[in-house]
Amino acid sequence: MAYKAIMRKPRAAVGSGHRKQAASQEGRQKHAKNNSQAKPSACDAGLARQPEEVVLQASVSSYHLFRDVAEVTAFRGSLLSWYDQEKRDLPWRRRAEDEMDLDRRAYAVWVSEVMLQQTQVATVINYYTGWMQKWPTLQDLASASLEEVNQLWAGLGYYSRGRRLQEGARKVVEELGGHMPRTAETLQQLLPGVGRYTAGAIASIAFGQATGVVDGNVARVLCRVRAIGADPSSTLVSQQLWGLAQQLVDPARPGDFNQAAMELGATVCTPQRPLCSQCPVESLCRARQRVEQEQLLASGSLSGSPDVEECAPNTGQCHLCLPPSEPWDQTLGVVNFPRKASRKPPREESSATCVLEQPGALGAQILLVQRPNSGLLAGLWEFPSVTWEPSEQLQRKALLQELQRWAGPLPATHLRHLGEVVHTFSHIKLTYQVYGLALEGQTPVTTVPPGARWLTQEEFHTAAVSTAMKKVFRVYQGQQPGTCMGSKRSQVSSPCSRKKPRMGQQVLDNFFRSHISTDAHSLNSAAQ
Repeated sequence: MAYKAIMRKPRAAVGSGHRKQAASQEGRQKHAKNNSQAKPSACDAGLARQPEEVVLQASVSSYHLFRDVAEVTAFRGSLLSWYDQEKRDLPWRRRAEDEMDLDRRAYAVWVSEVMLQQTQVATVINYYTGWMQKWPTLQDLASASLEEVNQLWAGLGYYSRGRRLQEGARKVVEELGGHMPRTAETLQQLLPGVGRYTAGAIASIAFGQATGVVDGNVARVLCRVRAIGADPSSTLVSQQLWGLAQQLVDPARPGDFNQAAMELGATVCTPQRPLCSQCPVESLCRARQRVEQEQLLASGSLSGSPDVEECAPNTGQCHLCLPPSEPWDQTLGVVNFPRKASRKPPREESSATCVLEQPGALGAQILLVQRPNSGLLAGLWEFPSVTWEPSEQLQRKALLQELQRWAGPLPATHLRHLGEVVHTFSHIKLTYQVYGLALEGQTPVTTVPPGARWLTQEEFHTAAVSTAMKKVFRVYQGQQPGTCMGSKRSQVSSPCSRKKPRMGQQVLDNFFRSHISTDAHSLNSAAQ
């Protein structure tokens, strides 16, 4: 059947704001006419401007749709009642609820939505609070420098998000008379870095426009509720999800409804361990129904029952069902929905970087240089770095030349290799070979070319530097305890940090190592 979704006119209702995550790819951000996420996804797919009427031509079984008003009404009521009782107390929600000025409210929502892209709520809270204290209005942000923005954003990741926010604030102040666009369509059209999701979130939460939104959490909820097992980032599935979101959004409380759907995905309908017993819409969930059906079939209690509803075609050709190559997995339960396509692994790159230190009047100083204004980590400060060379000798030569370009003649014999830092960005796994060079007994360098500066260690920790550079600096600082304990996304290793164990510890290690080796040999023999 052909499915049609109509974008409703904006209303005056007021909502409150939160978002778990939306897809973004650092380094692939586009200009104002595009979404800040270059790669289409279920979260912000369809970067072309959306007309007032959106028609989805995909013919799908009614099994994957909400077929009548009663079902939609039940879904809205159950979800909103749950949200009113269970919603988390978050600073951006309080601002949206308490702020009467529409432009300030929209700005507060906008900042939260951008910060929450690919970033956990717990991490964002402090950044958001600090940002709104420093720049409480669009006018405040528009007058800030990019250096200030990067400095406050440091450590939050996906740094171009902050730059796009400032660009957007300046456009609102300088070209739009200080007033935010009032609809999802004009927000997406006029503001740099604002895509379909972000525009819909601002319009529904700040201005009460009855427009649905789809981020990663909402996509997962909709896929499970309607048993959609196909990849949600595909064009056909993405269109279907946006259509469902538009059909479901409550015209009286659009902002609250959208936040409730996101909240459900973030706290209950989670990716791996969903809490189905706590779900307010469990009775309407086709994924849950499928689990119960499979359990009855496995027990022999459902043989030939005509009451079990399934996808009408049921021929293996429905583009919304589980793909034939990945049939139902009994061990996954509702997590069968959706099945996502495997992600392309990040490309691997290597570079050498050096912490150059010299004595100063206020303590030791370190040299930082600024990255270009476009590309990865645009505008941030880092230690002088060069691309990887195939040999240690060539690596040292290239790095020394880079250092001398900024600081003049330097003693090559003092250049020491300290270890490495591996940091994974959204699409790049970058390995930094860390070197150190301390200038002692010579006249300090007082002048440097534009794009370089000397900072004290205290100034470094508050400067606009990336998390990777802070890890590099920890290696230089003497391999303090804990520097080998990398996070899931980054690891730090250093030859100097591996202390030789004491004699007693060596005896214990040798004892357990011999037993582990024997046990492993026994297990291998048994397996054969």
